[in-house]
Amino acid sequence: MSNAKAYPEPTVGAIIFNPNQEILLCKSEKWNNQYVIPGGHIERGERMEDALRREVREETGLEIYDIVLISLQESIYSASFHEEKHFIFIDFLCKTNSCEVILNDEADSYRWTKLHEILQLDLGGYTRQFFEQFLNHQSDHLTKIFYQYVRH
Repeated sequence: MSNAKAYPEPTVGAIIFNPNQEILLCKSEKWNNQYVIPGGHIERGERMEDALRREVREETGLEIYDIVLISLQESIYSASFHEEKHFIFIDFLCKTNSCEVILNDEADSYRWTKLHEILQLDLGGYTRQFFEQFLNHQSDHLTKIFYQYVRH
């Protein structure tokens, strides 16, 4: 376990809907050149929603609003990430008024996609698992996805 931290790293992720009801996915070498949602680490002393806004702005240039906590997941030394890490993924649904994405160096490309087409893509990390769960629970209240993970 070279360079592995002894504690989980809390991260935030954004399921961003644009005005066309499409979701933003970014492709990154860090995630085996597969599509993932934008997000990143929570800085020390930073609120989760503030971290989400900052990470989305840094990685995509987008401003987000209507932020709703949707999911809590854990990844321990996943082979789909380029380093051996233990992550806690805290994901939020949110909206943006723009479709104009300006990527920083953390992603190589992006695409907007309709929800019903998302599982046809090459999704990396825990992104496929998230959207499979999300699509299966759409008729339920959204927070049930969150509670499903924390009640174990």
